[in-house]
Amino acid sequence: MGRISVFGLGYVGTVTAACFAHHGNEVIGVDLSPGKVEAMEAGRSPIVEPKLSDLIGECHRACRLHATSDSATAVLNSDISFLCVGTPSLRNGKLDLGHIEPVCREIGETLKKKESFHLVVLRSTVLPGTAESIVVPALEKASGKRMGKDFGVCVNPEFMREGTAIADFLEPPMTVIGASDAAHSQMLREFYAWVPGRIFETSFRSAEMVKYVCNAWHATKVSFANEVGTLAKELGVDAESVVEIFLADTKLNISCSYLKPGFAFGGSCLPKDVRALNYRAKELDLDLPLFESLLPSNESHLERAVSMVLSTGKKRIAVLGLSFKASTDDLRESPQVQLVKRLIGEGCEIHIWDDNVSLGRLIGSNRKYIEEVIPHIGSLLSTNLEQVLKHAEVVIIGTRGIDKKLLDSHLRPSHFVVDLVNLEKSERPTASTSYEGICW
Repeated sequence: MGRISVFGLGYVGTVTAACFAHHGNEVIGVDLSPGKVEAMEAGRSPIVEPKLSDLIGECHRACRLHATSDSATAVLNSDISFLCVGTPSLRNGKLDLGHIEPVCREIGETLKKKESFHLVVLRSTVLPGTAESIVVPALEKASGKRMGKDFGVCVNPEFMREGTAIADFLEPPMTVIGASDAAHSQMLREFYAWVPGRIFETSFRSAEMVKYVCNAWHATKVSFANEVGTLAKELGVDAESVVEIFLADTKLNISCSYLKPGFAFGGSCLPKDVRALNYRAKELDLDLPLFESLLPSNESHLERAVSMVLSTGKKRIAVLGLSFKASTDDLRESPQVQLVKRLIGEGCEIHIWDDNVSLGRLIGSNRKYIEEVIPHIGSLLSTNLEQVLKHAEVVIIGTRGIDKKLLDSHLRPSHFVVDLVNLEKSERPTASTSYEGICW
């Protein structure tokens, strides 16, 4: 067990202090509010949260949980300090980090007098870059010491919900530790030896970012469900029945599917169905801004691909993959087709390889689509990969259905490779010295 100080006895700090004390650590809570300090020092909770008062009372009686307004006392009597101070929004939406730097300065001033190694853990919700640009510099300036040698810093975001915070802390689905030194993350990992879920050790910025990704996704889910319910009600549909059925699919609907950054969506279903929902909503005079934003967001992603290719300043382009999905010949609303059309319009010389799409093999609607809608693109198709890459300067990977060894055998170091489909790291080409993903 260890000695812990927790700066900030608001919601996150109080729960963090109580739960760590519950696991046998000696914990000191720190806050400028006399009321909060007096409450915790007397064994009472300074906030209202189910089961928290009992937990604090239990730890107080065991002499494992105390509180003070003296930051120096807290730091000198602990080995690790958790920063749980508030980071509210300013009126313009900007994050208010006004409490972070002063606390770091206070801790740093005390570290001047402390000989033993100390770990500072940023638990407050902050945007990526905060640990690097505020926490570390403030600690180093105030202490006159260097991170890594005299003290360590970790980022450890919380994932607690009000009303179930104790259970969320004690049984987390995951624990995230961001650090620039593996030794620092290992120190913190020891304090979480009891957690049942997976522990991720990553960078400062990734740890800071993941909290926002989670909350943005939760907000998206709430908005999505609300817009589904609104539209269903107007159409005379039992929304609860529809959602129950929707949730039963854990292969695609409630899963990691489609949540890996890649290229724009296309095909015969998604664009068409989103348009149909939006059109029907307008007929019903419903305002569904989330649904309405889906296609513009998708179009913006296509524009990023165009800009990425044009920014190379090169005109000879090889496009590997034309159908909207590997192992198919379906060209309906393929974003790769739209990308090729845009690049042709910008004066680029395009050659396309797709072993599933060739005029000689296409039949039905796909052949008709090429002959009537994009005949200029059909003439650029080839099943000869070497020939397509021979004169290219930029190589766009638009399909997962390509053999790495085959691709590497024809790539040159001078090729600039743009990956639109986020190939697995083991499948990414190594023959080219320039590789860039569209959004990773």
